[in-house]
Amino acid sequence: MRKRRNIAVIMAAGKGTRLGTSIPKQYLELGGRLVLERAIDAFDGHPEIDQVAIVADPHEMGRIKKIVQDNTWKKITMIIPGGEKRFHSSWAAIKEFSDKPEDNLILHDAARPLVSGEIISAVIEKLKHCRAVGVTVPVTDTLFFTGPGKNHIIRVPDRDLFQKAQTPQGFRISVLSKAYGYALKDPVFSATDDCGVVKRYMHNEKILLVPGDEKNMKITYPGDLEILRAWLE
Repeated sequence: MRKRRNIAVIMAAGKGTRLGTSIPKQYLELGGRLVLERAIDAFDGHPEIDQVAIVADPHEMGRIKKIVQDNTWKKITMIIPGGEKRFHSSWAAIKEFSDKPEDNLILHDAARPLVSGEIISAVIEKLKHCRAVGVTVPVTDTLFFTGPGKNHIIRVPDRDLFQKAQTPQGFRISVLSKAYGYALKDPVFSATDDCGVVKRYMHNEKILLVPGDEKNMKITYPGDLEILRAWLE
């Protein structure tokens, strides 16, 4: 029986408009390396990752190719043109590997540059016992469930029942492909998270969780980059 391969996909097609910078956040500098380079480093250097692919904005393919050429990564095998939204980019990656249904696809946000080897290992280990894995950290703030205008509180849920999602998220390719096959037939489908797609369209598929890390935060707002720089010091 062929060994199940672990294929990492770095999702780097985002525009990062909320950050307010002139270039996408994955190309910003963080401690002497680009944010994207740090994310790739974590997977390319991990002993249990067999292959790495990058999903990029079609207009940034030249930039990505130059970054790859300037580094000494060993496991990058392809650069995949992404789509307008996150789920379009996920689907682009799924299609590239649809001929390997029993391998694992491990998707990670390029804007999470400080993902640890321990988190990657935990996802891979959990995938030996299930077909879908998420990474989470506890919610520490009180949550308000608000109305459509977000100007009044409807209820205050128990925060102990909630977790904040991170990446990487890992899946058997057959499962993710099937979930997206259902989702793309839904005329109102939209998603920012691959675990959410599996849960919505394959609700009987158990998604197991492993602990994340606050350092594995996603760069979204200007202050986030400074927090990550402080962690690197």
